[in-house]
Amino acid sequence: MPENAVIPDTAPTTHDAEEDQRNRDIQIYVNGRLYHRDEAVVSVYDSGFLLGDGMWEGMRLYDGVWAFFDEHMDRFFASCKAVSLEVGMDRAGIKAALEMTAAANGMTTDVHCRLMLTRGVKVKPFQHPSLSRTGPTLVIIMEHSRPAAHLGAQGIRLASVPQVRGLPHAQDAKLNSHSKLNCVIACLQAEQAGADEALMLDPHGFVNTTNACNFFIVRKGEVWTSTGDYCMNGVTRAKVIELCRDNGIPVREKNYSLYEAYGAEEAFLTGTFGAQTIVSEIDGKPIGDGTAPVTTRIRTLYKALISDHVAAVTA
Repeated sequence: MPENAVIPDTAPTTHDAEEDQRNRDIQIYVNGRLYHRDEAVVSVYDSGFLLGDGMWEGMRLYDGVWAFFDEHMDRFFASCKAVSLEVGMDRAGIKAALEMTAAANGMTTDVHCRLMLTRGVKVKPFQHPSLSRTGPTLVIIMEHSRPAAHLGAQGIRLASVPQVRGLPHAQDAKLNSHSKLNCVIACLQAEQAGADEALMLDPHGFVNTTNACNFFIVRKGEVWTSTGDYCMNGVTRAKVIELCRDNGIPVREKNYSLYEAYGAEEAFLTGTFGAQTIVSEIDGKPIGDGTAPVTTRIRTLYKALISDHVAAVTA
């Protein structure tokens, strides 16, 4: 294991990163200004703090390029529109804020960004959106971030949990909202079951997603993932499906049960931070023999896709 790899004090998560001392002095963007991380704050009256009323995006910077920026902005602006949340700037404004923050931190690659927008500061600590009268609060946190080496070596252990993904008319999971209590509860249930993260089912009992990432299995060389009806339709998820279709790897978006997940030859998670993370077991049942040839091929294809994307943007 590399000297700078994180050895977790607790069970691993899909967002474990190698330690990087530079993150102790990062500059954080708050409403057009940059602050040292120790001084970057928002009001206790902010709607995001009071109610989880906001939307966010996670993005990665590769060689000066924000990977799949347009796809992330499609989702971000669509989510904000769905909840009548005024962004306060266009895509070019978001891009300029990202570039400002990256430049202030001397960041060019191996960077993870969390872009967060809330409805802003309220005049009273109550729910009604009309009480947010200052305009939106925009925060950008960027960190030097490389996925920890132990994730590739040992994989993630999942536990199926009683907390499920809800119906769209309750709170649509396609909204990448600050309100993540449903997922937090699922993660707690998984930890209490002795696993690293939660495998969540949809309202009908079919396998859906984890508390943090999209979920795939491989059965007889065929890649399966959920229909997407009850989960965040991740950008990396979409790219993996597209790569499979373009490279002769059979892929299906379908309903399937835990029975079929337990019998998979491979399983992996997708997300902006970790790209593709191997799943080693589900509910104590080992998945595969550790070789994961299909997942390994998808990882190789995805790395090539990133390289091609960076080259195309910088050409």
